[in-house]
Amino acid sequence: MMSVLGWIIASGLLMSAIALVGSISLLLSAKTLDRLLLPMVAFAAGSLLGGAFFHMLPVAYSANPDPVSIGVAVAGGFTVFFVLEQFLHWHHCHLASSECRQPMGYLLLVGDGLHNFLGGLAIAGIFLTDIRAGIAAWIAAALHEVPQELGDFGVLVRSGWSKPRALIFNVLSGLTFLLGGLVAYGASFQSNLSWLIPFAAGNFIYIAAADLVPEVHKHGTSDIGANLIHLASFALGLGFLLVVAP
Repeated sequence: MMSVLGWIIASGLLMSAIALVGSISLLLSAKTLDRLLLPMVAFAAGSLLGGAFFHMLPVAYSANPDPVSIGVAVAGGFTVFFVLEQFLHWHHCHLASSECRQPMGYLLLVGDGLHNFLGGLAIAGIFLTDIRAGIAAWIAAALHEVPQELGDFGVLVRSGWSKPRALIFNVLSGLTFLLGGLVAYGASFQSNLSWLIPFAAGNFIYIAAADLVPEVHKHGTSDIGANLIHLASFALGLGFLLVVAP
């Protein structure tokens, strides 16, 4: 049976490896990629909300049955990502086109690296409390990272970065997830980190509700069939996390 530290290290390395999927964007036109990404973004939104409501919050309540403190931690996690977007002008970019309002180059990577660090910190806190919930939270986060990395890589290349450079820096940015996980593991010997579970739930709720769902609405069409695909993708994301709930 793998140790908690093993799960944290493995999840961090796998999360950074997801950055490699960005190279797929080079094989498709921006229009085709955007058409494929919107259902993926909707699925990711459902999975993030499913991870927050079906896994993290029940585990958080089991660890600390105080609804007020859980609510404060959720609000804190939500607010941190609101501040990150407001002051770094950072925004997930799930489209390969120039329509993304994501800042170019290093600012994009700084924002993404900080986001990954906070994610690693929070998900490691879940692993420290409940490995099964940690796995579910990691899956939800990974499903969100795939369209994000595709979009980020496409934006970097189209803004003048070479393909190898964009890929390397995306992977390095992803490694901050592992750094956050190791920091949480080290801190766990000195303090109780159970508050990180509802904090992570707040992160997930913010990304899904304030970032992903508006992205789908903004770039959606009047095509009823396409909108039904987006709705079905969102429901599948929710349903998947519900099925694997403890």
